[in-house]
Amino acid sequence: MSRTIPLPRARKRSQKLPRRFSSLSLPSARSLAVGVGLLALAAGLYGVGRETSAFSVRTIEVTGAGRPVRHQVAAAAGTVRGTSLLTLHGAELVRAVEALPSVVTARYDRAFPHTLRIVVVPERPVAVARQGAKAWIVSARGRVVAPVKPQGAAALTRIWIPRTTPVTVGGFLPANHATAVARALALASAFPAHVQMAQLQRDGLRFRLGNGVELRLGAPTDIRLKLAIARRALRRLPTGMAYLDVSVPGRPIAGNTQVSG
Repeated sequence: MSRTIPLPRARKRSQKLPRRFSSLSLPSARSLAVGVGLLALAAGLYGVGRETSAFSVRTIEVTGAGRPVRHQVAAAAGTVRGTSLLTLHGAELVRAVEALPSVVTARYDRAFPHTLRIVVVPERPVAVARQGAKAWIVSARGRVVAPVKPQGAAALTRIWIPRTTPVTVGGFLPANHATAVARALALASAFPAHVQMAQLQRDGLRFRLGNGVELRLGAPTDIRLKLAIARRALRRLPTGMAYLDVSVPGRPIAGNTQVSG
């Protein structure tokens, strides 16, 4: 014997709108006219601002770098003086500033009515690349920042590069040589011993320290770890040692001139 199970009857949907909707009223014609008028006024003011000197650039403020770089950035951005902040081509401005050899990145902000603010991240000089009688300041990224006298910027480490290496201000040194050295020097910026000279030879990276000791780092990898080990080993280095080899981080080796090879 079968039995039919009655299903619940579907409730009819109410044709009435919820109270919160039924209480809403359409905007009046007067309200619409006022809104349209305000939009038209704003558009008119924007058009006037674009075509007049009401918002023209009169002041350029540069932050994020030292005075020399700030002056370079202000000079590069000087072409926008007199331009309305409303019509300023920001992408072109950023490209012009970032094209400077001393700048990594840049961003800008419109400070109405007449100020353009530019914030930059500058290149960080870490070395002087030497090529015969020529020399250039090199950044932590291996970028050639500016030419310098061979004896200039004495506090920076010297990197010797082959005479055949092409060098262009604003460009980057070859990644397989000087750029690798520059990046290693950037990691050694807090190293207690001053690095006078750095070289990447066939057997690896070498630092000539201010105390005369040669620090051998091997392949330009794991530099942070090798420098941390070298920092501790130098404290215990016996007198008269000519080099400290940390190319194998777990087994630092010190030697004298006769066996330094």
